[in-house]
Amino acid sequence: MRIKMYPLFKRIHIFTKASEEAKNFAVRLKNWLNSYAIESEIFENLAELEHEENLKGVDLLLVVGGDGSLLITARRVAKHGIPILGINLGRLGFLTEVNEEEAFDVLAEILSKPLCISRRMMLRATLIRDGKEILKADVLNDVVVNKAILARIVDVAVYVGDRYITTYNGDGIIISTPTGSTGYALSAGGPIVYPMMENFLIVPICPHTLTDRPLMLPPYEPITIELVAEEKDAWLTLDGQEGTQLQYGDKIVVKQSPYYTYLVRTPDKNYFDILREKLDWK
Repeated sequence: MRIKMYPLFKRIHIFTKASEEAKNFAVRLKNWLNSYAIESEIFENLAELEHEENLKGVDLLLVVGGDGSLLITARRVAKHGIPILGINLGRLGFLTEVNEEEAFDVLAEILSKPLCISRRMMLRATLIRDGKEILKADVLNDVVVNKAILARIVDVAVYVGDRYITTYNGDGIIISTPTGSTGYALSAGGPIVYPMMENFLIVPICPHTLTDRPLMLPPYEPITIELVAEEKDAWLTLDGQEGTQLQYGDKIVVKQSPYYTYLVRTPDKNYFDILREKLDWK
C-alpha cells in the first residue's frame, strides 16, 4: 500500500558510515525515497556533505550507523538547523533510536505528517594556550579532559564564571550536556538528565577524593577547566572522537553553543521507552 507523504519533504539526504552493511542499507533507503519522488543523495564523506550546495533545501538528514556517526554529523551540520534521524546499525544507540528492522515502517509514519522534533542543547569548547585560541568546536554530547594511558592522575582546576569550584585529582573530568548524560558521563557515575533540559553536567572520572561528586549547573556562565599540574600527560576529547594533547597551563572554556541539534522523534516511542529498551529496565 502506498503512503501519502506530507508535502514538506522534497529533499532527504543520507549520511552513512563506511561499512558495506551501512552503504548497502543506505542504497535501499535512497531507492525507497526516490520511489516517492523525494530527491536523495548518499554521502560517505562529511566534507562533501558540508558543502552549502549539498545542504541547500534539505528537509531531513538520515544518518545510517551508530551514535558515533550521528554525533560527528550533528557537529558538522548544526549551524544549518537540519533535522536528523538516526538509523542504528551500531550497538546501544541512544541517539540512533530507529532499528534497521523497523526503519521503513517508521520512516513511512514520520513522513506522513509534520516532523516531531527534539531540540538538543550543544556545547562550545575553546582551547586557550598562552592566551591564544588554539581550537574551537561545538559538540552534542561532551567535552572530556582525561589522562593518557600511562599517566597516573591529572589535576584540573574548575571555575564557573570567575568563581573557583575545586581542583579535581583523578582520571579526568567530563562536561556533558543532558543528551550526553547517557554516554561517558553515565559510565563515570553521573545521573541521567532529561535530554531537552538545558544544563551543564560536571562529572569527575575516578576522583582521588571520594567526596568529589557530579554537579549540575545552569548554562548561563562558562565553565573553565585549567590543567594545573606540570609533567602530567592529558588529552582533550570532543564527543569521544576528536582528541588533542594538552599542555600545562592550558585552559578549556566551555559555553552553551549558539547552535542546537534537532533530532526527529519517532511517533510511537518516547524517551522513557528508549531508556527501558537500552538499559533493560523492567
